[in-house]
Amino acid sequence: MKANRLLVFGTSSDAGKSSIVTAICKIMSRNYKTAPFKAQNMSLNSWVNPDGKEISYAQVIQAWAAGADPIPEMNPVVLKPKGDSFCQVIVMGEHYADRSAGNYYASIEEMAAILNGALSKLDDEYEVVIMEGAGGAAEINLYDRDIVNVGTARITDAPIVIVGDIERGGVFASLYGTYMLLPDDVKKNIKGFIINKFRGDSRILEPGLKQLEELTGVPILGIMPYFRLRIPAEDSMSFKEKCGSGSVPAEKKKRSTGLEIAVIQFPKISHFNDFEILENEALVRYVDILGDIDNIGNNGSLGNNGGLGNIGSLGSLGNPDLIILPGSGTPLSDLAALKESGIAEQIKAAAGKIQIIAVGEGYQMLGKKLTGPDGKSVDGLGLLDCETVYTKEEGYSEKPQRVSLKVKACGPMLAAVDGITLNGFTAHSGSTTTVSPVFGADGACSKDGTVIGTSIHGLFDNKPFRVALMKHLAEKKGIPYAEEEEFTMDDGFEELAQVFEANVDVEAIYKIMGLK
Repeated sequence: MKANRLLVFGTSSDAGKSSIVTAICKIMSRNYKTAPFKAQNMSLNSWVNPDGKEISYAQVIQAWAAGADPIPEMNPVVLKPKGDSFCQVIVMGEHYADRSAGNYYASIEEMAAILNGALSKLDDEYEVVIMEGAGGAAEINLYDRDIVNVGTARITDAPIVIVGDIERGGVFASLYGTYMLLPDDVKKNIKGFIINKFRGDSRILEPGLKQLEELTGVPILGIMPYFRLRIPAEDSMSFKEKCGSGSVPAEKKKRSTGLEIAVIQFPKISHFNDFEILENEALVRYVDILGDIDNIGNNGSLGNNGGLGNIGSLGSLGNPDLIILPGSGTPLSDLAALKESGIAEQIKAAAGKIQIIAVGEGYQMLGKKLTGPDGKSVDGLGLLDCETVYTKEEGYSEKPQRVSLKVKACGPMLAAVDGITLNGFTAHSGSTTTVSPVFGADGACSKDGTVIGTSIHGLFDNKPFRVALMKHLAEKKGIPYAEEEEFTMDDGFEELAQVFEANVDVEAIYKIMGLK
């Protein structure tokens, strides 16, 4: 049986397609068995399901909103960038090949066949499939090899809604231009426009809305206000939504703990959702090391400190209570950038004074040495007694695995969770060896416990670990700490759905899809 489908296009990257699909998945799931779908996603932010299959985190979030278990068919092709024109290709959750852009497009017919198979399985299991395009839909140079926008539209013949980002400016031109540039066989299925991220009084848009409808014959389904989501961000474009005051604004926070966290933003940051759960209760600040590289040289010091506000005693890091080094898709290159920015020295100076936690490739950078496949070694930051060897080219990662590992006491922070089991997944990039592991056979810790590293992604999703960490930071700072109030991810989905329902004609979307 063929599921009822809707395809959501965007006028550009970061127009808000993913959040719109998430909202519709949540709403539709109240009445129908619903699944998300995106033929191909380019992202370093992935997740591993219980079967060890790797899926883009955007479709995982959408699946959870729909109340569905994330499966590879929801995102059959994931491209993980390894350089400016080179990607690791994940097909149906498994490593398929490493390809340049040209070589990948040479296999596009094979990818289209995989797309068809994935959609067939979703048709068998779900009543509704909400599909997402990628980037801007009107990429006229790619129409002959596009499987995610025009390709998905032609395969499914689904009704289409186009989302435009008014925050960027030129929303009428981008909606009209996208509509006009699409091929006629796709254009005929465009059933509505949604304007996203609007601030102010929507009445001022009315003359433009009327003209756009007259020019295209396509109705405006709604105007979504600028809205800070309380669900995990889906890809690195979401960093533009994060700011020096933390990714969760004051009006959305249930409380303020007085704690600050500095997250190192590598050029090829990966799995940044690892620490987003901390944003609801701490001031999380993002240190863009490329920004710091660009600003070196003003009076011999770092310049505008990556937009983090007042510079503290640790320079561009400010004075955080916790420093986090996340994963990286290109660890050797990002380590070099970390050193060039001067932030590596600041992290080393902070060791012993400020708690430091590193995950994935960030953990590897804190070790003594990192050796590439050519046998050449570079010095890590030397804060942990571990070494890493890469036998494959930079950016290659082994098959991800779900793990459950027990904590071994090391310093006051880990002593509070000694013996508990942590659940997460590993996606090893290189082989890391350590003398005294602290998470089962994984991870390392400095003698005083102020520097901790692990390969476990999803570390902070383990509530006992997260609470122990926040308590430790609060005690060290001499401030009270009350255990976090419960705010589930589903609360965030419901909040998004309610905003969508208040501003978009949901009944029209049901009719477009042929649903009651």
